[in-house]
Amino acid sequence: MKILLLEDDIMLNEAITQYLISVGHSIQSVKDGEDCVNVLNKEKFDLLVFDINVPNIDGLSILEDLHKQKRIIPTIFISALIDIEDISRAFDLGCNDYLKKPFHLKELNLRIDKILKTSQIPMKHKRLSKSYSFNCESLTLYFNNEPQILPKRQLQIIELLTNNRSLVCNYDMFRDYVWNDDYIDNATIRAEVNRVKKVLKEDFIVNVRGIGYMVERP
Repeated sequence: MKILLLEDDIMLNEAITQYLISVGHSIQSVKDGEDCVNVLNKEKFDLLVFDINVPNIDGLSILEDLHKQKRIIPTIFISALIDIEDISRAFDLGCNDYLKKPFHLKELNLRIDKILKTSQIPMKHKRLSKSYSFNCESLTLYFNNEPQILPKRQLQIIELLTNNRSLVCNYDMFRDYVWNDDYIDNATIRAEVNRVKKVLKEDFIVNVRGIGYMVERP
């Protein structure tokens, strides 16, 4: 899932970012409400995790503006505010959950999983390694959130492996998905996969000797 985090506490921001990356999400984090708005104007996200009291534009105002624009994105507020009026306003504005600080990082992930299941949000971004993720909608490989330019066939190889994370893709699957059932020998497939591996800064493609390749869940 591609998540935008708005949190001005530097240590908490870094802790949440690293934890959510470790459990498989793609995270972009900001510490300022104005920066958050700028990012939202440029990119699409599956989920928002917002603190309320942040510099320049508060989290509640950002969500309110999004809803005025008819941009409905599942949102979790994380805040030290416990006033019932603040909590009520957050839900009135359409947030999906409200988590009071301090909280355990695992609890945040449990809330995210619940939203994922109830909202049926498609997992457009899938984490492949510490720094790599793949957008299954735009068929784009990202390294540290920066898009990587690859030939179509190499992207198809990564797409096949991404859609089957933790499963071994055998040579017949590559022939079917990447080469459209044309008969290509195993050596040609291995050579093309090796070309992909050479351009990667982190080698997340695992060779399963004599069978094919796989990507393990990070």
